[in-house]
Amino acid sequence: MYALPKENRMVSAYFAFYLVHKMQIGVGILGFERYIAKLAGYDAWIGIILAGLATHLLLWLAYQILKKGNNDLAAIHHDVLGKWIGGLFSIYFILYFSAFALTLLRTYVEVIQVWLFPEINAWVLTGILSLLAYSFVTGGLRVVTGFCFLGIVYTMFLLPLKYFPIQEGHLYNMFPPLDHTLPEILDSAKGMALNYLGFELIMVYYPFLKNKEKSQKWAQLGVAASVLVYLFTALVTFSYFNQGQLKETIWATLTLWKIVDFPFLERFEYMGISIWLFGVLPNICLTLWGASRTMHRLFPITQRRALQGILLIVFCASCLMESRRQVDTLNNTMSLIGLYTIPCYFLLLYIWQAMIYKVRKKAHG
Repeated sequence: MYALPKENRMVSAYFAFYLVHKMQIGVGILGFERYIAKLAGYDAWIGIILAGLATHLLLWLAYQILKKGNNDLAAIHHDVLGKWIGGLFSIYFILYFSAFALTLLRTYVEVIQVWLFPEINAWVLTGILSLLAYSFVTGGLRVVTGFCFLGIVYTMFLLPLKYFPIQEGHLYNMFPPLDHTLPEILDSAKGMALNYLGFELIMVYYPFLKNKEKSQKWAQLGVAASVLVYLFTALVTFSYFNQGQLKETIWATLTLWKIVDFPFLERFEYMGISIWLFGVLPNICLTLWGASRTMHRLFPITQRRALQGILLIVFCASCLMESRRQVDTLNNTMSLIGLYTIPCYFLLLYIWQAMIYKVRKKAHG
């Protein structure tokens, strides 16, 4: 029932870097600075580091669970929780990954509507992105992994464009440092939860990695790269905007693209948003693959059929959200769900798995 994939469907261990890093750098980086600055001012950069360290620890915990179980999340649930209780937890994660895909999809549609095409209905953009995602996910994990790799390559050149706001920034915006309390800084770390989510998909694609022991090094490097990108982005934004300006700036990174100046190109932010399709669509594909793969493992249904059903639900849910407030609520809700689900559940599953394996070892002498 829970057979491991054949080797010709696997990917090399180093692709764990791209799968983890790509999932963490998506639509959230376009406007995360405003949210964390509300909680801890310009000391929020400390929260970025603290949240990153917590993510490293949780990823290590996930690998401990996976090494013992030597399979994916659905199989581990069945092994340590039984068919019915384990199945219920697997269903929860199907819903979780589907909600994650919905959050990414609807937020990017919101960006396109606000900045590029305000007259186009959300369902049109949602439909186009859903069809694109479907075409990639049906190709399997190897195709999705390649898309994640290309997503990083195609968007890498956007990072050096921070040169333009750095030129006009003022480091004294961040002074005096450390003028916020520890609870406020911890709140800003919590505010980073949605941005660092996505690494938990390792629980689904782990069996598809060759040399699984070596893959942890690459996965941890992926998290470290994400921390550096968020830290650099936040510091540049904090140096350019004062706190009053940042409170009124919903999409800080997009606003910074407006000052990019090339003699042959005006309104670079339009191009930046278009290019960022390669920053968001791979993440949507990977979450949909994770949801449909888990559903396929749990029920007697092909992964293609599972994907079709999940995409239909995601499409309908996305079309029901018409206002910026609803999209904001969706992001906040997903952030809270991830913040409490992943740390608490991984820790409890780790403890329960260790207890079950210890009892079995004693029973078998």
